[in-house]
Amino acid sequence: MTRYVIVGNGVAGVMAAQAIAAAEPGADLHIYAAEPYPYYRRPQLPALIAGEVAEVDILHRPPDWYEEQGIRVHLNSRVAELDTAARRLRLEDGVAVAYDRLLLATGGYAWMLPVDGAAQRGVFTLRTLDDARAIREHARQGRHAVVIGGGLLGLETARAVRALGAGVTVLEAADYLLPRQVDREGAALLQKLVEGLGIEVLTGVATEAILGDGAVRAVRLRDGHELPADMVVCAAGWRPELTLARQAGLAIGRAVIVDAHLQTSAEGVYAAGDVAEAGGRLYGIVPAAVEQARVAAANMVAPGSAVYGGTLPFTTLKVAGAELTSLGLCAGEDSSYTVLRHVDLAHRHYRKFVLQDGRIIGAILLNERERTLAVRRLLEGGVDVSAYVDRLLDDDFDLKELLG
Repeated sequence: MTRYVIVGNGVAGVMAAQAIAAAEPGADLHIYAAEPYPYYRRPQLPALIAGEVAEVDILHRPPDWYEEQGIRVHLNSRVAELDTAARRLRLEDGVAVAYDRLLLATGGYAWMLPVDGAAQRGVFTLRTLDDARAIREHARQGRHAVVIGGGLLGLETARAVRALGAGVTVLEAADYLLPRQVDREGAALLQKLVEGLGIEVLTGVATEAILGDGAVRAVRLRDGHELPADMVVCAAGWRPELTLARQAGLAIGRAVIVDAHLQTSAEGVYAAGDVAEAGGRLYGIVPAAVEQARVAAANMVAPGSAVYGGTLPFTTLKVAGAELTSLGLCAGEDSSYTVLRHVDLAHRHYRKFVLQDGRIIGAILLNERERTLAVRRLLEGGVDVSAYVDRLLDDDFDLKELLG
């Protein structure tokens, strides 16, 4: 019987295990997890901080579900060494684990800005359940927090901390919020909505140091300005967790390099999710992790049976009573693109379509939920909308009519 081993119990690891269990009932299937908790939904950690959901609500499945599926989950079992030649793992406690096919789904870790004072009490990153617990406890006692990073995680964390009563300032090094997901016009409207929550937003600023004597008291910017704070959350990005892959000698670029079947440079070893670089891309989004997990699982069960062709960049942010969705090449301004925009400040609506050769290749939708699914299908299907360019932005034009 083939022995399947998965390292990591995030979204990629658990989705892959679920797919293997469905394809091969009764498989010898194991997940080894560094954390002491079953898989939980990381995107819901800000809501947990805000008290909007309970810990039980963010669990993907109850613990007995894994047993019912034939998935044996080993919590608190960090893998220390991978020997691809012997097809064997060694856990931190010294236990050896053999495998026939292995999936690396070690995910990523929160990147801490390399500035003086980052090791003080009151400085946090947000990646794990333990991080969320610590931030929530500190925020309840704090007066003012500084969140470094105006991306998706930074804004959602700022909203969560603000919901607990603390004052919040968001620092973004770029000229506007969400530079990877939106354009300047969309960001301007989003910033107004965020500021409407009582959150201060400073863009085009760089953090020089975190000040304090063992505990945070202020953040100093590069221009010398100091912002009083008793709490700092660094939400300035993440990095793939490559410790095990490097030790094993796998081919690494920005992350673990995989082929179209999600196999690494070692036979029988696959990678998916935040640790995988597929087609030269490191996605870092849940939809990609899920799609990669399914392809990797299919190939682990039947090598060569599935191909990964990439994932449409798709992100959604809910903050300040607004829902922002970005798809594809939404921030592009290449001369070969046709860019269409509609701004309605009074109703807090913004939509932008990026077209190339008569087809939508990117979109930004703020408070446009009813259009999101149709736009996504038009983009994924490569539908020619050139005959309707003059009507795409009309409020009364039903995009679903173009889907046939």
